[in-house]
Amino acid sequence: MPMERRRRGTAAIALGMAVTLGLGACSRGQETAKSSGETKKVDGKISITYLQKQGDQEYFVGEAAGARAKAQELGIDLKVVNLGNDADKAISEAQTAIAQKAHGLIVVVPDPAVGPQLVQTVESSEVELLTSDDQICTTGPDPAACEPDGLVPRIGFSGRQMGGEVGRRAAAEFKKAGWNAADTRTISAWKQDVTVCTDRVTSAKKAFKEGAGSEVENIDVPTDNTPTGARDQIAATVTANPEVRHWVVWGCNDENVQGGVTALENAGFKVDDVIGVGLGAHLACKNWSSGKPSGMKAALFVNGKDVGALAVQTMYDKLRNGKDFAQEAFAPTTMMDAATWKASGVGCG
Repeated sequence: MPMERRRRGTAAIALGMAVTLGLGACSRGQETAKSSGETKKVDGKISITYLQKQGDQEYFVGEAAGARAKAQELGIDLKVVNLGNDADKAISEAQTAIAQKAHGLIVVVPDPAVGPQLVQTVESSEVELLTSDDQICTTGPDPAACEPDGLVPRIGFSGRQMGGEVGRRAAAEFKKAGWNAADTRTISAWKQDVTVCTDRVTSAKKAFKEGAGSEVENIDVPTDNTPTGARDQIAATVTANPEVRHWVVWGCNDENVQGGVTALENAGFKVDDVIGVGLGAHLACKNWSSGKPSGMKAALFVNGKDVGALAVQTMYDKLRNGKDFAQEAFAPTTMMDAATWKASGVGCG
C-alpha cells in the first residue's frame, strides 16, 4: 500500500476512534469490563505473541532471545514473528494472534503510522497490547504529536538518556582530538518519523553542544536507519561540504553511524579525522574486533535481550497478576570502546 494511501487510512481510523473510543485509550484493554478498574487475569497457560520489525537485525535477534528465555522461565507460550519493514504485516499478524487466542501482544512497529489501526484491531479483542522500542499513538500516525495519554505503554530505552550519553562521549572525543570547530561538522543521522530516534539525536546534539566547549555546526541527515541508506545519504552530505576536514557522526542506531563511518572512509578521510559514536554497539564491535584503528571511536551498548525479557515479564505481570503497565519502562545501557567492549557481553556475530 502506498504510504500516502496508508496515512489517509490511519487518519480515518483515528477519526473513527475519536468517536468510538472517546480518544482516551492509552493501551488496549479499555473495554467495558475493564473501564471500572477490573483486570481480567489469566489463570492457566499464558500465550504471548511478539511482533518485531527487522527481526534479522542483531539487536532484534537479541531481543527475541531475551524474550524467549524469559518466557521459558515463566512457563509462557511465546511466538516471535519477524515483520521485516512491512507495516501492513503488523496488522495481519496481530489479527492472526487474536484468532489464535493469544492473551498478550508485544509489538515493535515497522512504521508508527500504523499505530491507530493496530490499536483499533486489538481493542476489539481480549488481547493486551504493549509496545517495545518504538512508540505508537492511539489517535494519530505521529507519536511526536500525540498527547501523553494517547501513547501506548512501551518497554525499551530512554531516548533522551541514551542520546545524552552519546553526545557527551562525542564531545569528549572531539576535545581529545583537539580539532578546530571551524573546519569540523557533526552529523545527526536518523529516520526522522521515528519518535524515539528524534529523542536520541536531539539529546545528543544538546549534550555535545554543552560538552564540546566550542560551537560546531551540525548537519541533520535523513536516513532509513540502515547502514546502506545512511552511507549513501552521508556520502552526499560529505560531497556537498568539501571544506570540512573533520567529522563527528552519531545517529539513532549503530547502523546510521556505521554507514557514516564507511562513507567517510570511502571519501578518503583517515580514521583520525572521524569520530563515530554508535548506539547499539553490535556493529561497532565488528570494527574493533579487527584490531585496526577505526573511525568508530565508541558506542553505547543497548542490550536487546534486556528489553525482550523486560517486555515479556511486564506482560506476564499484567496477565497473571493484574499489574498495570507503566507508561514506559527502561533497560540499562553501557558506553564502550575498542578497549572495553570484550568485557561487556555485547553480541558481535
